[in-house]
Amino acid sequence: MSEQQPTLLPYADPAFVADPFPLYRQLREDGPVRRVVVAGGLDAWLVTRYEDGLAALSDSRLSSDVRDASDSRILRQLPETERDSMLSNMLRTDPPDHTRLRRLVSQAFTARRVAGMRPRIQAITDGLLDAVAPAGRADLVADFALPLPVTVISELLGVPVDERRDFQQWTDRMLRRGVEPPDPAVVNEAWQHMRAYLTGLIHAKRSHPGDDLLSGLVAARDAQQRLSEDELIAMVFLLLVAGYITTVNLIGTGIATLLAHPDQLDLLRCDPELLPGAVEEFLRYDGPVSPGIARFAREDVEIAGVAVPRGATVLIGSAVADRDPERFPDPDRLDITRKDNAHLAFGHGIHYCLGAPLARLEGQIAIGTVLRRLPGLALAADPDGIRRRPGGLRGPESLPVTFTPGG
Repeated sequence: MSEQQPTLLPYADPAFVADPFPLYRQLREDGPVRRVVVAGGLDAWLVTRYEDGLAALSDSRLSSDVRDASDSRILRQLPETERDSMLSNMLRTDPPDHTRLRRLVSQAFTARRVAGMRPRIQAITDGLLDAVAPAGRADLVADFALPLPVTVISELLGVPVDERRDFQQWTDRMLRRGVEPPDPAVVNEAWQHMRAYLTGLIHAKRSHPGDDLLSGLVAARDAQQRLSEDELIAMVFLLLVAGYITTVNLIGTGIATLLAHPDQLDLLRCDPELLPGAVEEFLRYDGPVSPGIARFAREDVEIAGVAVPRGATVLIGSAVADRDPERFPDPDRLDITRKDNAHLAFGHGIHYCLGAPLARLEGQIAIGTVLRRLPGLALAADPDGIRRRPGGLRGPESLPVTFTPGG
């Protein structure tokens, strides 16, 4: 086949950031694997269709390790002296290291263990809504969708209350994705703050262990030497970051999507038992990662009949594939009663999101409680004026709403 001309994903265009799905649809119709240019001029190969994406997520020829990428711009976004330590986590390793690292934390995120967290998550949710309910207006991102998962993951790991804002700010500086890639100097400064903080926190847990996940990881590292110090720091960083960012987007997007689809909102209000399926539909319809999940070709590989060269960045387009009409009938329609909704928002295969049960539970409790406690809920701004975060982590930056005071 002839050489493809890459398509720019125009993150500088507010219309694309607000609704990338028409362009995603065109790319999917053009072919199963399309060359695209993402933030910072990075050339990537976007897998656009569901069955191909499912297969690619289980393909061992596609690595999770950024160091397998041939484009040096990816690694230049990270400070050279800290690359190895920043990448020593489950998200960016392959077996056997990935298997060892994941095994150490998997018991903390089983469906049964997460279900036991329901009363505490409900209490945090109610406390946040208690603070805003009398006012009759709120920003449901800043006042609710953000502090809820931050509190939950911080309590799970054992991060003190008065230290949570700091790690959140450092994370924002490191992971801010927009039209341009992160500034390595900014990333390095934020990482040095984060590394120093986590080193101190680990030392405190080593001296005074508690009944939390971080104390358990420290004990595993000290007793069995299954984690290096760099791996321990990278693991805690990943759990803190992954434990809240995508869940913020799930909650914010879920509420915004319902308010933009009053028929579905009414249906859910009338039948709260639809809530678990509704959360799955929000994840399929407008998931928290866009356009998809990055992998790197270890060797020349053929995907859906398209030759992809060794070292290429492959974007497995979960946001694109989750609207594939070959897999999901009428995919551009929000349908909270949709059955057989096996979306790719949490990935697939050995890297399937470890925190998926926790994210689902937080989303169900958060959205269900908002609908129950904030009657007359409505957007306080034009729906087209709701700003979305540009880049790979997709969700509303703010969500101003009004409602009947009381709650």
